Amino acid sequence: MIFDAIGIQKILPHRYPFLMVDSIVEMERLKRIVGLKNVSINESYFQGHFPGKPVMPGVLIIEGMAQTGALLLLLEIPEREKKLLYFAAVDEARFRRPVVPGDQLRMEVTVLKFRTTFCKLHGKATVNGEVAAEATLRCMLVDRDAAEVPSEVPADAPVGAKP
Repeated sequence: MIFDAIGIQKILPHRYPFLMVDSIVEMERLKRIVGLKNVSINESYFQGHFPGKPVMPGVLIIEGMAQTGALLLLLEIPEREKKLLYFAAVDEARFRRPVVPGDQLRMEVTVLKFRTTFCKLHGKATVNGEVAAEATLRCMLVDRDAAEVPSEVPADAPVGAKP
């Protein structure tokens, strides 16, 4: 194991219940990373998704792949504690099999493009060698302080509007 949950939390800003990767088991700098998520019946989202037939929401599988990829990229960013990675787009998302309690989700993320403010990744999540989900993820690096939306901007203003 390269990083356990404690090591991951030293790099990623996410915390329970929204930390979607438990360990990093493979990593090639600026190329690829493999993270694991042990899916437990105790996950809060299983209370409502779906009662009696728990299935991990697809958007959280995508989020897990994004967090795994973000960990790889944030290792390259100076002063990463002052930065956040935001989704810019999710392309070609496909869901192939449900992920259920007791599964171990293996998330392999490959870097397609990396610039200091933008990255493009391909993620594939598998369970026991079967593809559960895959997607192309685009992310933007922003300053943590600049990420705050001023309270003077009306709620119905276009995204990115300035006061």
